[in-house]
Amino acid sequence: MRRAEFEINDKALVEELFVTCEHGTLCLVDEDEPYAVPLNFVWHDETICFHGSKEGRKMEVIAKNPKASFSVVKPLSVLPSYFSNTRSACPASQLYMSVHVIGRIEIVNDVAKKADVLNALMQKLQPEGGYEPLEASHPMYKKALENIGICRLHPTSLSCKLKAGQNLNEERKALLIEKLSERGTPLDLLSVRWIQQMSKSV
Repeated sequence: MRRAEFEINDKALVEELFVTCEHGTLCLVDEDEPYAVPLNFVWHDETICFHGSKEGRKMEVIAKNPKASFSVVKPLSVLPSYFSNTRSACPASQLYMSVHVIGRIEIVNDVAKKADVLNALMQKLQPEGGYEPLEASHPMYKKALENIGICRLHPTSLSCKLKAGQNLNEERKALLIEKLSERGTPLDLLSVRWIQQMSKSV
């Protein structure tokens, strides 16, 4: 990562991002052409898991070349240029967190393992319950589990980036915290907490 001050080596933060972000972008290589697919996912057993049809371009590409990358971004506050008390547009920016994973994709064929992944996805997206858990032997799910495509991306490298004012001096951080607190949206208040937390960790 070029900007080392934004790099985060915190497994708990990575897992929090995977839990709170519903969607990510899967990047594949289709012969000599890049191919990116937005999809929902779950971080399960140290892998990125996703589902879809067993047919179609995505599965065809994975079968030919299982190498892939996956990116997740959680936006924080947009910082207008005037937060820096200047007429220049240059200070306009945005705070954010992101995770980038590189690895190899495994196509899951075992129906019990498929059910395990889909249960993890349901627990993420519908934590309140209200459904019958998926089981390979359950008549309600037997056909669906056979027909659905499930993939797991096994990471070979993983990097996490958090841009929360680490590159600013104390005066500019204080001004930014003041401006965000005045605007006061929930995202702004979350951004303030991250700026303060990262200031303490430096």
